[in-house]
Amino acid sequence: MSEQPGAHVYMLRCADGSYYVGSARLGLDRRLSEHNDGIYGGYTSRRRPVVLAWAEHFPDITDAIAVERQLKGWSRAKKEALIRGDWDAIQA
Repeated sequence: MSEQPGAHVYMLRCADGSYYVGSARLGLDRRLSEHNDGIYGGYTSRRRPVVLAWAEHFPDITDAIAVERQLKGWSRAKKEALIRGDWDAIQA
């Protein structure tokens, strides 16, 4: 199966209850496995296992990167509202 063009923006819930926001061009399942295998050092490698809490695909990589940067600046409460799909809380 070929990968979709563009990229996924995703949010992981780490073992310590924190959230990690990232983007994946080469497939979401592959990226999640890389996080859980500790392939790259960094935030999630010290907080495994991680589980996917939210994800969305963007056809244009530049849109995905912009959304990733935006979400990284959000409060924990706003990230949790996104996970729940609570659009009113996100806008508040």
